[in-house]
Amino acid sequence: MIELYTAGTPNGWKVSIALEELELPYRFTHIDITEGHQHTPEYRKINPNGKIPAIIDRDADDLTIMESGAILLYLAEKTGRLMPTDLHGRMNVIQWLMFQMGGVGPMQGQANVFFRYFPEKIPAAIDRYQNETKRLYGVLETQLEGQDFICGDYSIADIATWSWISIHEWSGIEIDDLPNLQRWLARVGERPAVQKGRDIPTPVEREGASDEDKEKIVAGARTMLTR
Repeated sequence: MIELYTAGTPNGWKVSIALEELELPYRFTHIDITEGHQHTPEYRKINPNGKIPAIIDRDADDLTIMESGAILLYLAEKTGRLMPTDLHGRMNVIQWLMFQMGGVGPMQGQANVFFRYFPEKIPAAIDRYQNETKRLYGVLETQLEGQDFICGDYSIADIATWSWISIHEWSGIEIDDLPNLQRWLARVGERPAVQKGRDIPTPVEREGASDEDKEKIVAGARTMLTR
C-alpha cells in the first residue's frame, strides 16, 4: 500500500493520476497547504522541504519519497510502466519530465503568483512569466507534431506536463494558436484515470469555478505567500 500526502494542485495531481493509471493501491491524506499543514513537525518528517506531494511505500520498507518528479520516476520503475526500459526511450521520457520540472512548472507557477495571487499587480513580472510559459508551450507544440503524446507513447512526461497545462487559463495563458497542444490536452484529459486522479483529494470543477470559488482560491493562495 502506498500512502500519498497531497493537495489539489498540479504537483499533487501528477502522483494521484499516475497511481490511478498504474492501478496501484493507495490511500491519501489531504495536506491543507492554505492552513499550513505542510509545515507541521509530523509532516516535515515525511517531507523536510514542507511541500506536497510525498509518498510512503509500505510495501518497500516504508520508502519515503518527496518531489513529484522523483515520485513519478519511482512509480514508473516500480511497475515497469509509463516509461520505456530501453536506454534511448527512458532518457527521452526523463528529459521531457525534467523539462516540466525545471521549466513549465516553475515558470507557470510564477505566472500564477503574479497574475492571480500577488496583491500588487506588477505588469513586468506578469509578462515575464506568462511569456516564458507560452514559449515553453511552443516547444511542446513542435514536439507534439505528428504524434499523440510527448514521447510518442503515453508516459509520466505527459502526466506531469498535463497537470500544469490543464490550468493554463488560470495562469492567463491562451493556447488558441497551438493546435497540437490543444489536441494533446484534450486527449490526455479524456483518460478516465486522469479524471479520477485530478479529483484527489477533492473534486475539481471542470467547467470553470464561480467567481466566489475563484476568490476563495486566491485568498487561500495568498496566505502561502507569507509562509
